[in-house]
Amino acid sequence: MTILSRRFHLVDRPDGLPQADDFKLVESALDAPASGQLLVRNEWLSVDPYMRGRMNDRKTYIPAFELNQPLDGAAIGVVVESGDANFSPGDTVSHFAGWRDLALIAADSATRIDTDIAVQAYLGPLGFPGLAAYAGLLRIGNPKPGETVFVSAAAGAVGSLVAQIAKIKGCRVIGSAGSEEKLRWLREEAGVDVAINYKEVPDLTEALSAAAPDGVDIYFDNVGGAHLEAALAVANDFARFPLCGMIEQYNDTPTGPRNIYSVIEKSIRLEGLICTNYLDLWEEFQRDVGQWILDGKIKWQETVVNGLENTPTAFLDLFAGKNTGKMLVKLSHH
Repeated sequence: MTILSRRFHLVDRPDGLPQADDFKLVESALDAPASGQLLVRNEWLSVDPYMRGRMNDRKTYIPAFELNQPLDGAAIGVVVESGDANFSPGDTVSHFAGWRDLALIAADSATRIDTDIAVQAYLGPLGFPGLAAYAGLLRIGNPKPGETVFVSAAAGAVGSLVAQIAKIKGCRVIGSAGSEEKLRWLREEAGVDVAINYKEVPDLTEALSAAAPDGVDIYFDNVGGAHLEAALAVANDFARFPLCGMIEQYNDTPTGPRNIYSVIEKSIRLEGLICTNYLDLWEEFQRDVGQWILDGKIKWQETVVNGLENTPTAFLDLFAGKNTGKMLVKLSHH
């Protein structure tokens, strides 16, 4: 039996900000699953800032997307047919064949989800965004009670978790975001001590200095640019900077912080964060964050775009700051 799958291909490498016509929705045939394979009907797709880097034709920590081939990314779906005794039709699984409605995948690349928590959490707080927050803050940042933590993109999928885990660990937390709605959520739901609207303050360094009179001990960087420069200016000696992302610079000509010498003057430690370097923490991370969610200590938000055909729109909206929390695509099957 032949099954038709719709999936997005990258048809042009973006120069700067991606455009809708860089993507093309293609229909193609899938065979029934062979031994060791699963046919999965996707229900939730993840779009993430790191995918922008994969659209460039250059060597990095993860392979570049190939032109005129299916895009991929984290997804959650339901098994339709199984060629593996460990999975049955109806099982909910997470996997990495996203950007499509039906996926034929290796069974050993799928993870069954059976939980009291909403399944899409496994694309956000219990997925790689959550691992980035957990590993970056705890393993690289090594927070101590009473220290001051500054988080950029603090209302995003990663930043919102960093802020809340830092509070759980007894830190004072300053979060930066770009709208009053996001700031309100950070104060009222995430419990940050100070929320800064970086779009409204005339000078980010001055605003951060006022918010952190005793300096910053940990800066969790999701954006780079002016935020990194401000954090370097206000950092204490021996501050730790987990560098998770630089969304400000993915689509433009990169600009370095002008005060990078502060790293030497203040003995600051900057360390890049790649989730796959921290897979040893996976079980501990899911156990801790899952329990914090069930205990009400961690709240999470999602921005949901409906329909496979709108996946590129959801992706582009990340770079316009239109998401609060995790950006997700919800698929409907008729």
